[in-house]
Amino acid sequence: CPLLPRTEFADVTAEMYALGTKLYYKCDSGYTRRSGQYEGIQCQSSDQDAYWIYKKFECIDKKILLSTAPTMELDITQTSERKTQTPAPQKRENLSEFDRKNFCGPPKTIPHASLRPTKQYYVGQVLHFKCQSGYDKRPPTSGTRRCQKVNNKINWTPLDMRCTNDS
Repeated sequence: CPLLPRTEFADVTAEMYALGTKLYYKCDSGYTRRSGQYEGIQCQSSDQDAYWIYKKFECIDKKILLSTAPTMELDITQTSERKTQTPAPQKRENLSEFDRKNFCGPPKTIPHASLRPTKQYYVGQVLHFKCQSGYDKRPPTSGTRRCQKVNNKINWTPLDMRCTNDS
């Protein structure tokens, strides 16, 4: 899909992501990624389903890290823990058979981390827009856009909401 047009005062989320999508976790302010852990996840598929591949990822409090740093010992077993974790359960009720094979549901949440917004979206993907704190939706207010292919052109459906602060 083409680059997503900027929407003022709104945050974007998606309920499903196409095969091959890569997303990255980012630790919240005051936390840092545990050394040696990879923040990326990827949407892959089996014969029946699409699912996220996770590796061990943890955000730890910087204050705790700094206070324990001099006494920490290297744990050699950490390298053997890099196996793929079991995918988190994903909402699948409203997805068609086609969707379940070609799209992953929402990624699992990780304490003290958020997902960096993706810049790449695929045909069929629906994005949900939510006004940021302090801003209100103005009608019409469905707040979604879909990446679609019409007459061999790929484009976004129009967004039929706007976020305003009337004060």
